[in-house]
Amino acid sequence: MPGKVYLIGAGPGDPGLITEKGRRVIAKADVIVYDYLANPRFLALTREDAEKIYVGKKGGDHTLSQEGINQLLVEKAKEGKTVARLKGGDPFLFGRGGEEAEVLVEHGIPFEIVPGVTSAIAAPAYAGIPVTHREHTSTFTMVTGHEDPTKEDSAIDWEALARIGTIAFLMGMKNLPRICENLLRHGKPEDTPVAVVRWGTTPRQKVVVGNLGNIVAKVEEAKLGPPSIILVGEVVKLREKLNWFETKPLFGKRIVVTRTRAQASQLVESLEECGAECLEIPTIKIVPPDSFEPLEQAIEQIETYDWLIFTSVNGVQVFFERLFARGKDARALANTKVAAIGVATAELIKKYGLLVDLLPQEFRAEGLLEALLKEELAGKKVLIPRALEAREILPEKLREAGAEVEVVPAYQTILPEEEATRLKKELEQGVDVITFTSSSTAKNLLKMLGDEARSLLSEVVLASIGPITTETLKKAGFTPQVEAKEYTIPGLVKAILEYFRA
Repeated sequence: MPGKVYLIGAGPGDPGLITEKGRRVIAKADVIVYDYLANPRFLALTREDAEKIYVGKKGGDHTLSQEGINQLLVEKAKEGKTVARLKGGDPFLFGRGGEEAEVLVEHGIPFEIVPGVTSAIAAPAYAGIPVTHREHTSTFTMVTGHEDPTKEDSAIDWEALARIGTIAFLMGMKNLPRICENLLRHGKPEDTPVAVVRWGTTPRQKVVVGNLGNIVAKVEEAKLGPPSIILVGEVVKLREKLNWFETKPLFGKRIVVTRTRAQASQLVESLEECGAECLEIPTIKIVPPDSFEPLEQAIEQIETYDWLIFTSVNGVQVFFERLFARGKDARALANTKVAAIGVATAELIKKYGLLVDLLPQEFRAEGLLEALLKEELAGKKVLIPRALEAREILPEKLREAGAEVEVVPAYQTILPEEEATRLKKELEQGVDVITFTSSSTAKNLLKMLGDEARSLLSEVVLASIGPITTETLKKAGFTPQVEAKEYTIPGLVKAILEYFRA
């Protein structure tokens, strides 16, 4: 039986503008076929075993011809696979989705269309330009600007087009002089406002505003190229009043997030909400320990422990997975007190049906230790499921207080060496900030950069989640310019915002 192909509109660039259905299909697909304009962040939604195939088209440079793409979709579907074909914008708006669908019909391949937000409307919206407005125009049209300028007879009715209130040209940057010339020749006034929006809806967005008489010169001066939307009409005048996206506090800042991809979402979403472009380049990878036997032995006798201490969300996840696998649940902890470092760790514990008994005000080992030492610990049995390698201050001080402490590895962190090349490439292209949410992320990033660390980080703002991570960076010879006052993700974002406001 053949598989199925989904032709998905991936939206204009902002990853938040893809539809919910599009996300669901990407998450379940066996094969992802994506192009130049589909945000690479969508690949993080895929299954680990999904096949990812890039077929991008950029300025006439085709990785795979359209015929080749058509054949690829057919071949993968005939293998019985679910294929997600990601196309920038909407698949049926100048996206050749109709051609791909026709080929699928010819070969008897089931398919679905998942519409997407088109850049013809979204890019102007992010530039503060509504394509229609009661006081300016009630007509709007979209035109391909990609028509061959050497054609003797244009397929575009320029006389009719010149009477439309707002016109959006897609893929028209090479033909901008000809577009302006034709509109002027067919009756559009020379002072008709024009906006050119490059990389609309992304933190790389750049807008040039002029009119039909001077926009070509202005675009050349600004060195604007594709991918861009050309918008013609009186509504362009509203940009000065309605520009909202480019006023965000971190607009245009490129920020590297070094957390694992599984944990990066809150930080990425918060930074993007402030206008930043986030580059997810994990410098740590969470993997199982060499053996779960010590943890499982502890779980078998979990009822005998007086205290269970969690120092990270990773430890919480692994502990409860192994607890449930052993046929136990939260009731096994009825007589055990639970302590946690940090709000995020405590919130995750709550999702497993438990409220923490102890949450320090200072979210680090020293803060938890200060709170625990106020308890009667002599003779108490304490279990700490944590990373294989971690600071020893907590178990050491608890033992000094008379507690019987057992530390068991729940996971270990390793260096994702495959990310090193990409990290160096992004730093060479220009990065404004690197965020560090633990000492491990800092140590590993410096290992990944090696001897090039000093030169590659010389112009980059280093942002630390707290004093322990800061100390790790300082010992390596790098003093972070930003340190969170509250050692949490919201605290780190707040500190970055305060730094740039200052």
